[in-house]
Amino acid sequence: MFRGTAFYKALWRSCAYRVLSFYRYKASEYGRLDAAFQRSRRQTIEVIELQANDRQMPLFSPVGGSPASTSGRSHGLSALATRFAVDRLARRLCQLLLTGVVLASLAYAGWDFSLITRRASTLYGPSVEGRHGVDAWRSLLNGHKPASDPELLQRVNQFFNQELRYVEDIDLWKVDDYWATPVQSLWKGAGDCEDFAIAKYFSLRQLGMPADKLLITYVKVLNPERAHMVLTYYPDADGEPLVLDSLVDTIEPADARKDLLPVYAFNGEGVWLPDATDTTIGSSSIAGDIKQLSRWQDVLNKMKAEGFPVEGNTP
Repeated sequence: MFRGTAFYKALWRSCAYRVLSFYRYKASEYGRLDAAFQRSRRQTIEVIELQANDRQMPLFSPVGGSPASTSGRSHGLSALATRFAVDRLARRLCQLLLTGVVLASLAYAGWDFSLITRRASTLYGPSVEGRHGVDAWRSLLNGHKPASDPELLQRVNQFFNQELRYVEDIDLWKVDDYWATPVQSLWKGAGDCEDFAIAKYFSLRQLGMPADKLLITYVKVLNPERAHMVLTYYPDADGEPLVLDSLVDTIEPADARKDLLPVYAFNGEGVWLPDATDTTIGSSSIAGDIKQLSRWQDVLNKMKAEGFPVEGNTP
């Protein structure tokens, strides 16, 4: 005889409670272990940026910290992946524990683009070009998802590199530095390096890419020397990262981008420093809480006003 529906509901609640309880315990345990470490590395991002202006950090350096020749396989961007490998492992374990619960009980909450478009029209003024850009973005996110990460990266990278014109902040926003939301960039049809990287980051996250595979990386371009920002993808802790750049349509491995020097990197979960021989900043993994990055918080606040369901440090 089949048991009644109430039995299965009770069984489901019991299993879900046990899994969630275990997750909460592990999360709190990990938090306690990490708290002492983070206390010793609390620095504001403004200080990091000021100090980083005079730093010479090799893009291609081994994890140990000594400079490597240009023929070496290791590099600063790869070191970033190694430095937050522990964080990634802990999150992976939690994800595995919760996968059954999430898939069985929750449907992925999509973004309400009707609301977002209405809010954008109110905030930024009516724009036919803007509506078309946001509609194209919605089609990208709601379309058939590629089976592999490289295909997904290529689709998102190509979309924004073609959809947006590269325009410096001073010309587009009349200020020296402005971090726009993806909607603002699409509404304008333009943006600069960080706007491309931010839009690609949020798109990939919405398409299911784990945060621990993505870092928005602040770099120096060597020739001509200037600040720049790219999105980097880490297949795993030991794999070579790929660089998604607004200046280059092809997605290239970091080892091929000898024109870039990493300064720091961040995502919705934290800020990381690359490996470097300059010990005045330190060689530990976490450089600070993402909440210290005021411009990132401004982006989240603007996205919330646009109608995105922002929770914590990411929509």
